[in-house]
Amino acid sequence: MLLTLIRRYSKPYSPQILAVIIFQLASTIATLYLPSLNAKIIDQGVSKGDTDYIWQTGALMLAVAFGQVLTAVAAVYFGSRVAMSMGRDLRRDVFRKVSSFSAKDVNAFGAPTLITRGTNDVQQVQMLMLMGLNFMVSTPIMCVGGIIMALQEDLSLSWLVWVSVPLLVAVVGYLVVRLMPLFRSMQKKIDAINGVLREQIIGIRVVRAFVREPYEVKRFGAANKDLTEVSVKIGNLFVLMFPAIGMILHLSTAAVLWFGGERVDSGEMEVGALTAFLQYLLQILIAVMMGTFMAMMIPRASVCADRIGEVLDVEPSIHNPDAPVAPAEKKGRVEFRDVTFRYPGAEEPVLSNISFSAEPGQTLAIIGSTGSGKTTLVSLLPRLYDVASGDVLLDGVPVTELDRDEITSRVATVPQKPYLFSGTIEHNLRFGKTEASDEELWDALETAQAKDFVQEKSAGLNRRIAQGGTNVSGGQRQRLCIARALVTQPKVYLFDDSFSALDVATDARLRRALKEKTRDATVIIVAQRVSTIADADQILVLDNGRIVDRGTHEELLETSPTYQEIVESQLSAEEVA
Repeated sequence: MLLTLIRRYSKPYSPQILAVIIFQLASTIATLYLPSLNAKIIDQGVSKGDTDYIWQTGALMLAVAFGQVLTAVAAVYFGSRVAMSMGRDLRRDVFRKVSSFSAKDVNAFGAPTLITRGTNDVQQVQMLMLMGLNFMVSTPIMCVGGIIMALQEDLSLSWLVWVSVPLLVAVVGYLVVRLMPLFRSMQKKIDAINGVLREQIIGIRVVRAFVREPYEVKRFGAANKDLTEVSVKIGNLFVLMFPAIGMILHLSTAAVLWFGGERVDSGEMEVGALTAFLQYLLQILIAVMMGTFMAMMIPRASVCADRIGEVLDVEPSIHNPDAPVAPAEKKGRVEFRDVTFRYPGAEEPVLSNISFSAEPGQTLAIIGSTGSGKTTLVSLLPRLYDVASGDVLLDGVPVTELDRDEITSRVATVPQKPYLFSGTIEHNLRFGKTEASDEELWDALETAQAKDFVQEKSAGLNRRIAQGGTNVSGGQRQRLCIARALVTQPKVYLFDDSFSALDVATDARLRRALKEKTRDATVIIVAQRVSTIADADQILVLDNGRIVDRGTHEELLETSPTYQEIVESQLSAEEVA
């Protein structure tokens, strides 16, 4: 998968990669040429006292060194641009893929691992590309070229090359094989610690309400300890790697000086040739060491690439139809025909044989006990999930045959858990309709009973909102989410228990304002409070995923035992009537 990702994302940058190869090649050739010039200065200039030769060759060495620096800088510059651009493209595609996931797909992976795969995993692949473009060309050329140049200086000492290089490769190879499973485990531990940290941050109020800080500290400590243990094992291998490489380098240097010194003493070798041979051997070993850094990164990057590939290769369970149907009408008529739905892995369906219709200008309410399937039911219309059997129709067309943009342009949802994005109130209200005017925003706020508290602050629409809306109260958050839905002016409104944080008086004012604002639209309300849905045109009573009763508030008070139980649990039937 690592090679597949590299091939796929490096293709657009082939000219820049070619430039990297050319500059790396020029830099490496210059580096290999310098020890030979140095040897000539020692053997021909110094030994013979030829000052002119020293100046001429020295000037050439300076020119070659200057060219080597320039080409090395150019190679790093282009290599960095390519690596960062590829990382950007990979993050973009991971984000787009995750954005196309249905709720089912997101749940299959889990939010923590998707976050890790889109950030840390991509970064590891990006860093491998950066190191690869910087060392990929120079390392093999330096190694092979160094061997050739060293053999030209003195063939008798070549056995030192054939001993030291394979020994270094063997040591590095052993450590890389040990590192691969540890890096795979490390990424899973990062997923786990991200999951614990995310839960603790999101649920901080619950944790504090139940005084569970010590327990959460222990839970995080356990996840942190697991990650630390794996990291220590990896660190131990790195601790072995660098001394081993250093020892091989120093032993090789000592061996060259020992055996080369004997050859110089016997007159079989010049001092300059010995110096050049030593430099070439060090260049060879340094090239192998650079390859070692690459090899150390490959196992982790390979694991990360596999995890990224798992995300990119997933076919979203919900996707646009190949030939979307355009409804003849755009009124907002909703119909469920014998709909059954079950979550993946569930033994029993959450919804069974659900059938009803809601007309424009009508308000349909859904009520039932906790776990009866109310939220699941309203999630099927905007196609957050696909039904197991039956049809969900919008303006007479099954939602599976509609373009998703077509659905979202007609259906606005206010979720059970109101969520606001970091930014301003204006930014949040324009989330579904970017071209909305300020008048439309204030009108939506007035209908949602949010105008007063927005006007209280001098910033008004420019008031800052923290991520998730944590700097406003629950009731204010709900009203802002309702206003956001109103700004889009859809044909269908889905209110999923969106009034639970409002007091009775605000709830009543809001419902009166909504009735006027949504008189031409289809309104579907999921509620726990009977007072919220008492004036609905039709009420569906859900129990264990089935519609057990339906009718108006007055009809259900007389005919539905389940509805009567719900009413009596809140207030007496006479008060509601």
